Amino acid sequence: MSDAASSRPSLIRTLHASVVREAVEAHVRYLKGLPKGRRAVLQYVNLNNYELDGVDLSEADLTGALLGGASLRGAKLTRATLYGTDLRDSDLRDADLSRCDMRGACLRGANLGGANLASCDLREGVTAVPDDEKGLRILEHSKRPGELDYALLQGANLAGAQMSGAFARQADFTDADLSNVTLQGARLTKACMDGANLSGANLHNAEMNQVSLRRAVMVGVDISGADLRDADLSEVLRAPPPIIYVDDEPLNEVLEAHELFCKSDGREGKVGKLADVDFRPLKRLKDRRLSGLNAPKAVFFGMDLDGVQLQGANLTGADLRGAKLRRADLRGARLVDAQLARADLSGAKLGPLKIAEDRVIRTDLTRAVLRGANLKGASAPRARLIDADLSRAKLDGADLTGAEMPAGHSV
Repeated sequence: MSDAASSRPSLIRTLHASVVREAVEAHVRYLKGLPKGRRAVLQYVNLNNYELDGVDLSEADLTGALLGGASLRGAKLTRATLYGTDLRDSDLRDADLSRCDMRGACLRGANLGGANLASCDLREGVTAVPDDEKGLRILEHSKRPGELDYALLQGANLAGAQMSGAFARQADFTDADLSNVTLQGARLTKACMDGANLSGANLHNAEMNQVSLRRAVMVGVDISGADLRDADLSEVLRAPPPIIYVDDEPLNEVLEAHELFCKSDGREGKVGKLADVDFRPLKRLKDRRLSGLNAPKAVFFGMDLDGVQLQGANLTGADLRGAKLRRADLRGARLVDAQLARADLSGAKLGPLKIAEDRVIRTDLTRAVLRGANLKGASAPRARLIDADLSRAKLDGADLTGAEMPAGHSV
């Protein structure tokens, strides 16, 4: 760097903690329309390692601010301007960053687990500032702008995000919602996208060498020109055929026969045996009566199953990721090894099913993957959750009395 460049004054400002606190408090009043409220403008302010958990800075201007190592867990930053902001190694778990302008932001090593980045702009960006010699000069970051290298984005919502040309090498997108995201020309070498929903994503010319895409959903994805050398595409879920046949019968008729069997107490219809069947062409099974359904390893990804009756069903190894199962009756269901990441089980019945005067069948979720699932208000007394993955799961108000919980979880 030349002597002239090194002698330039820095744009970064340092404010007293009380001034920052006052700005945040005034911003909250601004958002509520209260007197003495004003929008927080913290451009180029040094906020490295600040504790800002749960703060509401929606619509705030944090252009070029330094937030390296800052804790913003659960913070609300909807529509905030984070253009060129340095967020390296910051804790943004469960933060709301939807519709943010994050062009040129540096997120290297940041933890964005469960964060909402829907429709945010993460493309490259440059900032021009006045210069005595050249009129304007480009503000350079110590790391390349737009960088997500090594960032942790497990379960994050990036639906519709603009990420063209982004650098996200070795980033972890496990279970993330990347539907309709634009990753054209992005550098994703060695990234982990296991279980991610990439429906409708644009991966044109993306560098995806050695990317892990196990169980990823790749429906309607543009991978033209993408470098997928040594990528792990095992168990990738692609678009189903428009109609599914089971033993030469359309799936919908097989299900109708099973439902008739349930409603007539076995006098009519017949039990459906639907192992490995992809139910997605049906789109919804809301409020259907399907007790005792035998559908191990079946696919229900993203389907509407609100209020469905699946008491005593065999759903071993089934793919129920992102499924709507609100108020569903799953008493006594066998869900061993089932994939339920991001599923909505709020208000669901997961307790024991009484089958005789002194006999019950317990709901079995042994080794089930419930990462990021919503179990708020669910009734799951005595449920078997041995070795289940409950990371980031919402358990508020859930009845887990007597449940067999995984190691590290207590009732």
